[in-house]
Amino acid sequence: MLRQSTRLAFVAALQHLPARQRAALLLTEVLGWSAAEVAECLEMSVAGVNSALQRARGTLASRNEEPAAEALSYEQSMLLDRYVDAFHRYDVDELVALMREDATLSMPPYTLWLQGHAAIGAWLLGRGAGCRGSRLVPTSACGAPAFGQYRSDGSDGGYHPWALIVLELEGGRIAGWNSFLDTEKLFPLFGLPPQPPDRFTTEDTENTEKSDSSL
Repeated sequence: MLRQSTRLAFVAALQHLPARQRAALLLTEVLGWSAAEVAECLEMSVAGVNSALQRARGTLASRNEEPAAEALSYEQSMLLDRYVDAFHRYDVDELVALMREDATLSMPPYTLWLQGHAAIGAWLLGRGAGCRGSRLVPTSACGAPAFGQYRSDGSDGGYHPWALIVLELEGGRIAGWNSFLDTEKLFPLFGLPPQPPDRFTTEDTENTEKSDSSL
């Protein structure tokens, strides 16, 4: 049931739902939170949460087709290669340059939602700077390119799971950067290891689409 909920939540979140509806659906359907817990987290009323869930489920019900996982184009593979390289170097200017001018960044279950180069760049250099030194491992989520993010433990040289990053690509650029933080539940579902390997290429992202289809 959790695997199916994860699949439905990602389909809705990535393709059809506004930020508040997306967060409410993920928190209830994937993490099993009550409406009251979601209301407190998102600073909404319980009635507002229930309304958001009703609208989200209505959207989902009206679009019950499953998105087909498509192989990455050459342009998309190059874009992801540049994204991974820039992330590993934590080159914020390069990361922002890979995004559309109206791109968004979100971090469910937090209410963080940013749009545009200036806001995203400032956050990555500010509160988001703790991601410096992270490693990424490729996977896919409902046909979208995704990465397991592992943050550095510091001086001991180890890493720990931090987020499942799901990217939305449009027109040769990144349109959405969504970091889902419940790694304890999500990493096993996507076959992500407890520690990142030394090297990988975006070809691995395409190879993981088969495992994604089982979700």
